[in-house]
Amino acid sequence: MNGIICIDKPQDFTSFDVIAKLRGILKTKRIGHSGTLDPMATGVLPVFIGTATKACDMMPDTSKAYRAGFRFGISTDTLDITGKVTSEYSLKVTKQDVLDVIPKFIGNIKQIPPMYSAVKIGGQKLCNLARKGIEIERPEREITVDSIKLESFDEDSQSGVISVICSKGTYIRSLIDDIGNSLGCGGVMTSLVRTWSGGFSLDDCFTLDEIQSLADSENIEYALISVECVFSGLPKTRLNKVQTRMYKNGVKLDLNRINHIKPEFSEYSVYSYDKEFIGVACADFEKGELRVVKNFI
Repeated sequence: MNGIICIDKPQDFTSFDVIAKLRGILKTKRIGHSGTLDPMATGVLPVFIGTATKACDMMPDTSKAYRAGFRFGISTDTLDITGKVTSEYSLKVTKQDVLDVIPKFIGNIKQIPPMYSAVKIGGQKLCNLARKGIEIERPEREITVDSIKLESFDEDSQSGVISVICSKGTYIRSLIDDIGNSLGCGGVMTSLVRTWSGGFSLDDCFTLDEIQSLADSENIEYALISVECVFSGLPKTRLNKVQTRMYKNGVKLDLNRINHIKPEFSEYSVYSYDKEFIGVACADFEKGELRVVKNFI
Protein backbone atom coordinates (compact mmCIF):
# COMPACT_ATOMS: atom_id res chain seq x y z
CA MET A 1 0.00 0.00 0.00
CA ASN A 2 1.42 3.36 -1.11
CA GLY A 3 -0.08 6.83 -0.86
CA ILE A 4 -1.38 9.49 1.50
CA ILE A 5 -4.34 9.35 3.86
CA CYS A 6 -5.46 12.59 5.47
CA ILE A 7 -6.62 12.09 9.04
CA ASP A 8 -8.78 14.44 11.07
CA LYS A 9 -6.74 14.01 14.24
CA PRO A 10 -8.90 13.51 17.32
CA GLN A 11 -8.38 15.57 20.44
CA ASP A 12 -6.06 14.14 23.12
CA PHE A 13 -4.25 11.98 20.55
CA THR A 14 -0.61 12.71 19.79
CA SER A 15 0.47 12.53 16.16
CA PHE A 16 2.40 9.38 17.09
CA ASP A 17 -0.80 7.89 18.58
CA VAL A 18 -2.43 8.31 15.17
CA ILE A 19 0.49 6.58 13.44
CA ALA A 20 0.40 3.71 15.93
CA LYS A 21 -3.36 3.30 15.43
CA LEU A 22 -3.02 3.29 11.64
CA ARG A 23 -0.24 0.72 11.74
CA GLY A 24 -2.70 -1.61 13.43
CA ILE A 25 -5.60 -0.81 11.09
CA LEU A 26 -3.60 -0.97 7.85
CA LYS A 27 -1.30 -3.83 8.94
CA THR A 28 1.81 -1.98 7.81
CA LYS A 29 4.76 -0.44 9.62
CA ARG A 30 5.99 1.98 6.96
CA ILE A 31 3.96 5.04 7.96
CA GLY A 32 4.96 8.63 8.69
CA HIS A 33 3.38 12.06 8.97
CA SER A 34 4.19 15.67 8.10
CA GLY A 35 3.63 18.30 10.75
CA THR A 36 3.12 17.37 14.39
CA LEU A 37 -0.08 18.51 16.10
CA ASP A 38 -0.45 19.17 19.84
CA PRO A 39 -2.54 16.55 21.68
CA MET A 40 -5.31 19.12 22.36
CA ALA A 41 -5.47 20.04 18.66
CA THR A 42 -7.66 18.44 16.01
CA GLY A 43 -7.62 18.67 12.24
CA VAL A 44 -5.57 17.93 9.16
CA LEU A 45 -2.77 15.40 9.62
CA PRO A 46 -1.45 14.03 6.30
CA VAL A 47 -0.19 10.48 6.82
CA PHE A 48 2.24 8.93 4.33
CA ILE A 49 2.23 5.20 3.66
CA GLY A 50 4.73 2.89 1.94
CA THR A 51 6.94 4.56 -0.66
CA ALA A 52 5.05 7.83 -0.06
CA THR A 53 6.93 8.21 3.26
CA LYS A 54 9.85 9.49 1.16
CA ALA A 55 7.82 12.69 0.63
CA CYS A 56 7.28 13.49 4.32
CA ASP A 57 10.07 16.06 4.46
CA MET A 58 9.95 17.42 0.93
CA MET A 59 6.43 18.71 0.37
CA PRO A 60 6.51 21.83 -1.87
CA ASP A 61 3.56 23.41 -0.05
CA THR A 62 4.45 23.80 3.64
CA SER A 63 1.77 26.37 4.47
CA LYS A 64 -0.60 25.78 7.38
CA ALA A 65 -3.96 27.22 8.37
CA TYR A 66 -5.55 27.10 11.81
CA ARG A 67 -8.69 28.14 13.66
CA ALA A 68 -7.83 28.82 17.30
CA GLY A 69 -9.86 29.71 20.35
CA PHE A 70 -8.23 32.04 22.88
CA ARG A 71 -8.84 33.73 26.18
CA PHE A 72 -7.21 36.83 27.58
CA GLY A 73 -6.62 37.55 31.27
CA ILE A 74 -4.35 34.65 32.20
CA SER A 75 -1.02 33.09 31.26
CA THR A 76 -0.03 29.44 31.75
CA ASP A 77 3.19 27.45 31.62
CA THR A 78 2.02 25.56 28.50
CA LEU A 79 0.58 28.70 26.84
CA ASP A 80 -2.77 26.92 26.54
CA ILE A 81 -5.75 26.33 28.79
CA THR A 82 -4.48 22.92 29.93
CA GLY A 83 -1.47 24.37 31.75
CA LYS A 84 -0.79 25.73 35.22
CA VAL A 85 -1.80 29.37 35.63
CA THR A 86 1.31 31.51 36.11
CA SER A 87 -0.23 35.01 35.93
CA GLU A 88 -3.65 36.64 36.11
CA TYR A 89 -4.56 40.08 34.79
CA SER A 90 -7.35 42.50 35.66
CA LEU A 91 -7.02 44.51 32.43
CA LYS A 92 -9.94 44.14 30.03
CA VAL A 93 -9.42 44.81 26.34
CA THR A 94 -11.90 45.72 23.62
CA LYS A 95 -12.41 44.16 20.24
CA GLN A 96 -10.83 47.23 18.68
CA ASP A 97 -7.77 46.82 20.90
CA VAL A 98 -7.32 43.32 19.49
CA LEU A 99 -7.84 44.47 15.90
CA ASP A 100 -5.30 47.24 16.40
CA VAL A 101 -2.53 44.92 17.66
CA ILE A 102 -2.99 42.03 15.22
CA PRO A 103 -1.12 43.71 12.29
CA LYS A 104 2.07 43.68 14.40
CA PHE A 105 2.10 39.89 14.12
CA ILE A 106 1.63 39.60 10.36
CA GLY A 107 4.61 39.12 8.05
CA ASN A 108 8.08 37.79 8.80
CA ILE A 109 8.34 37.81 12.59
CA LYS A 110 10.46 36.25 15.32
CA GLN A 111 9.03 33.62 17.64
CA ILE A 112 10.47 31.72 20.60
CA PRO A 113 9.37 28.05 20.68
CA PRO A 114 7.42 27.21 23.86
CA MET A 115 9.03 25.01 26.51
CA TYR A 116 6.17 22.53 26.10
CA SER A 117 7.08 21.57 22.53
CA ALA A 118 8.89 18.81 20.66
CA VAL A 119 11.74 21.13 19.64
CA LYS A 120 15.15 19.70 20.51
CA ILE A 121 17.99 21.76 21.97
CA GLY A 122 21.24 20.03 22.81
CA GLY A 123 19.66 16.69 21.90
CA GLN A 124 16.87 17.07 24.47
CA LYS A 125 13.19 17.74 23.80
CA LEU A 126 12.03 20.94 25.43
CA CYS A 127 8.83 19.28 26.67
CA ASN A 128 10.84 16.68 28.60
CA LEU A 129 12.79 19.44 30.33
CA ALA A 130 9.61 21.40 31.02
CA ARG A 131 8.01 18.42 32.76
CA LYS A 132 11.00 18.36 35.11
CA GLY A 133 10.48 22.03 35.91
CA ILE A 134 13.50 23.08 33.86
CA GLU A 135 13.33 26.13 31.62
CA ILE A 136 16.17 27.01 29.27
CA GLU A 137 16.84 29.79 26.80
CA ARG A 138 15.51 29.11 23.33
CA PRO A 139 16.78 30.90 20.24
CA GLU A 140 14.25 32.93 18.28
CA ARG A 141 13.09 31.52 14.98
CA GLU A 142 11.86 33.45 11.98
CA ILE A 143 8.37 32.47 10.88
CA THR A 144 5.92 33.91 8.39
CA VAL A 145 2.35 34.77 9.30
CA ASP A 146 0.43 35.49 6.11
CA SER A 147 -2.80 36.51 7.78
CA ILE A 148 -4.64 36.66 11.09
CA LYS A 149 -8.40 37.15 11.02
CA LEU A 150 -10.36 37.87 14.19
CA GLU A 151 -13.41 35.67 13.70
CA SER A 152 -15.08 36.68 16.97
CA PHE A 153 -14.36 38.32 20.32
CA ASP A 154 -16.58 38.58 23.39
CA GLU A 155 -15.51 41.49 25.57
CA ASP A 156 -17.31 40.15 28.66
CA SER A 157 -15.57 36.76 28.68
CA GLN A 158 -12.42 38.15 27.01
CA SER A 159 -12.46 35.16 24.68
CA GLY A 160 -12.61 34.73 20.94
CA VAL A 161 -11.49 32.90 17.81
CA ILE A 162 -8.82 33.72 15.25
CA SER A 163 -7.98 32.16 11.89
CA VAL A 164 -4.30 32.07 10.98
CA ILE A 165 -2.44 31.23 7.76
CA CYS A 166 1.25 30.75 8.43
CA SER A 167 4.48 28.97 7.62
CA LYS A 168 5.64 25.61 8.88
CA GLY A 169 7.08 25.81 12.40
CA THR A 170 4.65 28.45 13.69
CA TYR A 171 3.31 27.86 17.20
CA ILE A 172 -0.21 29.26 17.51
CA ARG A 173 0.04 29.03 21.32
CA SER A 174 3.06 31.31 21.24
CA LEU A 175 1.34 33.67 18.81
CA ILE A 176 -1.64 34.07 21.15
CA ASP A 177 0.67 34.48 24.15
CA ASP A 178 2.62 37.18 22.30
CA ILE A 179 -0.58 39.00 21.30
CA GLY A 180 -1.83 38.87 24.90
CA ASN A 181 1.48 40.16 26.26
CA SER A 182 1.48 42.97 23.71
CA LEU A 183 -1.99 43.99 24.95
CA GLY A 184 -0.84 43.71 28.57
CA CYS A 185 -3.46 41.14 29.51
CA GLY A 186 -1.81 37.78 28.84
CA GLY A 187 -3.50 35.12 26.77
CA VAL A 188 -3.89 31.38 26.33
CA MET A 189 -5.06 29.13 23.54
CA THR A 190 -8.30 27.32 24.40
CA SER A 191 -8.75 25.22 21.25
CA LEU A 192 -7.00 24.51 17.96
CA VAL A 193 -8.11 23.07 14.64
CA ARG A 194 -5.70 22.76 11.74
CA THR A 195 -7.84 23.43 8.69
CA TRP A 196 -5.10 23.20 6.04
CA SER A 197 -1.71 21.51 5.79
CA GLY A 198 0.54 21.07 2.79
CA GLY A 199 -2.21 21.36 0.22
CA PHE A 200 -4.79 19.29 2.10
CA SER A 201 -7.92 20.54 3.85
CA LEU A 202 -10.45 19.17 6.30
CA ASP A 203 -12.58 18.14 3.31
CA ASP A 204 -9.84 15.63 2.40
CA CYS A 205 -9.79 14.08 5.88
CA PHE A 206 -11.16 10.88 7.37
CA THR A 207 -11.62 10.04 11.01
CA LEU A 208 -9.85 7.00 12.44
CA ASP A 209 -13.22 5.26 12.77
CA GLU A 210 -13.93 5.87 9.08
CA ILE A 211 -10.53 4.44 8.15
CA GLN A 212 -11.25 1.38 10.30
CA SER A 213 -14.58 0.88 8.50
CA LEU A 214 -12.96 1.22 5.08
CA ALA A 215 -10.26 -1.27 6.04
CA ASP A 216 -12.82 -3.74 7.39
CA SER A 217 -14.76 -3.57 4.12
CA GLU A 218 -11.54 -3.75 2.05
CA ASN A 219 -12.22 -0.33 0.55
CA ILE A 220 -9.21 1.52 1.96
CA GLU A 221 -8.18 2.55 -1.57
CA TYR A 222 -11.08 5.03 -1.39
CA ALA A 223 -9.11 7.07 1.18
CA LEU A 224 -5.71 6.83 -0.52
CA ILE A 225 -4.33 9.88 -2.33
CA SER A 226 -1.48 9.39 -4.77
CA VAL A 227 1.81 10.96 -3.69
CA GLU A 228 1.84 12.46 -7.18
CA CYS A 229 -0.78 14.97 -5.97
CA VAL A 230 1.71 16.52 -3.54
CA PHE A 231 3.88 17.60 -6.47
CA SER A 232 1.08 18.63 -8.84
CA GLY A 233 2.28 22.24 -8.68
CA LEU A 234 5.65 21.39 -10.20
CA PRO A 235 6.22 21.55 -13.96
CA LYS A 236 6.17 18.13 -15.62
CA THR A 237 8.54 16.34 -17.93
CA ARG A 238 8.08 12.98 -19.66
CA LEU A 239 10.95 10.68 -20.55
CA ASN A 240 11.23 8.31 -23.48
CA LYS A 241 11.67 4.57 -22.98
CA VAL A 242 15.47 4.58 -22.86
CA GLN A 243 15.58 7.65 -20.59
CA THR A 244 13.04 6.06 -18.27
CA ARG A 245 15.19 2.98 -17.78
CA MET A 246 18.32 5.05 -17.21
CA TYR A 247 16.62 7.50 -14.85
CA LYS A 248 15.10 4.75 -12.71
CA ASN A 249 18.63 3.41 -12.28
CA GLY A 250 19.84 6.78 -11.01
CA VAL A 251 21.60 7.89 -14.20
CA LYS A 252 21.84 11.65 -14.75
CA LEU A 253 20.24 12.67 -18.04
CA ASP A 254 21.31 15.27 -20.61
CA LEU A 255 18.92 18.25 -20.27
CA ASN A 256 19.20 19.01 -23.97
CA ARG A 257 17.58 15.65 -24.78
CA ILE A 258 14.59 16.05 -22.45
CA ASN A 259 11.24 17.62 -23.36
CA HIS A 260 9.50 20.48 -21.53
CA ILE A 261 12.54 21.73 -19.59
CA LYS A 262 12.57 25.50 -19.05
CA PRO A 263 15.36 27.61 -17.48
CA GLU A 264 12.96 29.28 -15.02
CA PHE A 265 12.21 25.99 -13.21
CA SER A 266 14.73 23.90 -11.29
CA GLU A 267 12.44 21.12 -10.01
CA TYR A 268 10.22 18.84 -12.06
CA SER A 269 7.73 16.04 -11.65
CA VAL A 270 9.10 13.20 -13.78
CA TYR A 271 6.95 10.74 -15.74
CA SER A 272 7.90 7.62 -17.64
CA TYR A 273 7.24 6.99 -21.32
CA ASP A 274 4.03 5.18 -20.34
CA LYS A 275 2.85 8.11 -18.13
CA GLU A 276 3.79 6.56 -14.78
CA PHE A 277 4.77 9.09 -12.09
CA ILE A 278 8.36 8.34 -11.12
CA GLY A 279 9.35 11.14 -8.76
CA VAL A 280 10.96 14.54 -8.45
CA ALA A 281 14.08 15.70 -10.31
CA CYS A 282 16.44 18.67 -10.21
CA ALA A 283 17.40 20.41 -13.43
CA ASP A 284 20.99 21.61 -13.09
CA PHE A 285 21.48 24.05 -15.95
CA GLU A 286 25.14 24.72 -15.13
CA LYS A 287 26.00 21.05 -15.58
CA GLY A 288 23.31 20.47 -18.18
CA GLU A 289 21.84 17.46 -16.41
CA LEU A 290 18.62 16.19 -14.87
CA ARG A 291 19.23 14.24 -11.68
CA VAL A 292 17.05 12.36 -9.24
CA VAL A 293 15.89 14.14 -6.09
CA LYS A 294 13.54 11.36 -4.96
CA ASN A 295 11.85 8.49 -6.72
CA PHE A 296 8.59 6.96 -5.46
CA ILE A 297 8.56 3.69 -7.37
